[in-house]
Formats: sequence, C-alpha cells, structure tokens
Amino acid sequence: MRERGKRKTLMGVVSSEKMDKTIIVMVNRLVLHPVYKKYIRKKTKVKAHDEKNECHIGDKVLLIETRPLSREKRWRVKEILERAA
Repeated sequence: MRERGKRKTLMGVVSSEKMDKTIIVMVNRLVLHPVYKKYIRKKTKVKAHDEKNECHIGDKVLLIETRPLSREKRWRVKEILERAA
C-alpha cells in the first residue's frame, strides 16, 4: 500500500456539534511574539468531518488533514482522546 505522505494533525476541543457529520473544533496554540518574545495564546475554529456523529461538546479530539470534503471542511476526526465530563 502506498503512503500518502506526512499528514498534519491538530488537537482541540469540540465547541459545536449541531451539524450532521460535522463538528467545530477550537484549536489553541502558543505563538512567540516576534518583538517582545512573549508567548501569546491564539485560537482557531476548524470544521471537521465526524462520520458517525460520535463527538459531543467538550470532547478532546485529534484531527487529521484530508482532502477537501466541502467548502470549509479539510479535517476529519482521527480519534477521541478524552470524553467530556
């Protein structure tokens, strides 16, 4: 089987599950400020494909890069790392 190359992964928390087979994931990251050398928290909302509708709000998920599935979906759920309390 051919390898498709190294795919990017993201880790985040599900913030919305209202759509069918789609979730919105909040991805937080630390970025070093170029002048002040201080770390800044940045957050990004990403739409991801959830084939079985098994993710819920508050779940910590691992996303993997994939081909464009719709106008805004370029990620899919690889695994659920932690369930919401």
